[in-house]
Amino acid sequence: MASSRSLLLPIGLVLSLLFIDAAISLSLVSSMVAFLHTYGGGPFPIEGPFESTFLLAGEPAHLVVNQGHTTNGANGTVLVLVGFGGCIALWLERRSRRKYDRSSPAFYVWALIVFLSCLLTLTALIYTFVETSKTGSQEIDYSVARATPAPAHYPNDRWTPENWYAAVLELPLVSDDDRRVIQHNLTLMRGWRWNLIPMFLLGFALLSLVVLELLRLRRRSTQKVPMEEVLA
Repeated sequence: MASSRSLLLPIGLVLSLLFIDAAISLSLVSSMVAFLHTYGGGPFPIEGPFESTFLLAGEPAHLVVNQGHTTNGANGTVLVLVGFGGCIALWLERRSRRKYDRSSPAFYVWALIVFLSCLLTLTALIYTFVETSKTGSQEIDYSVARATPAPAHYPNDRWTPENWYAAVLELPLVSDDDRRVIQHNLTLMRGWRWNLIPMFLLGFALLSLVVLELLRLRRRSTQKVPMEEVLA
């Protein structure tokens, strides 16, 4: 019985798409981190009663950022271990099949890394959306914000960066430049959160192709199909 065609080519194509998507995600998270450490720290002038103003510290007292660290961990795993590691593993696999008529151990190690990476991405996806949902219905109490002069941080509740700056935009900001910069960076924050969905789907597609190729290799070893058919 002839074996099915090799899946190494589609594996390589999906790997390329996943690598690009992870690079985009990493750049979006990095832009958020840069914003938090520079402009996002404020303070922002807010319109008060009787044409007065007060300053709001750019970050709250209880800022939640672990979901960003988890996402960056998933991004780094995809880029380094799955991406660069995958290029090496696929090269060794093709070389081993052509030269030694057998599969490379590196391909099996890489398959395990792809599985763990997919789990990590799923964890980041769930964690980020749950944390954002838990803190998404909050509003900044105007009276508390007024009574908390900068550089003191707004003391109420826990906030993700995305939800905090969305709430800041609901306040009467004095500067249109502040509003424009915050809105731009808020869009980037929402972008990396939603980008976790295609990153997980691509990771799952890659894992599925790798598993199918491993099953094909197992059938080939059981049926003793010539390596020429495996490379077809």
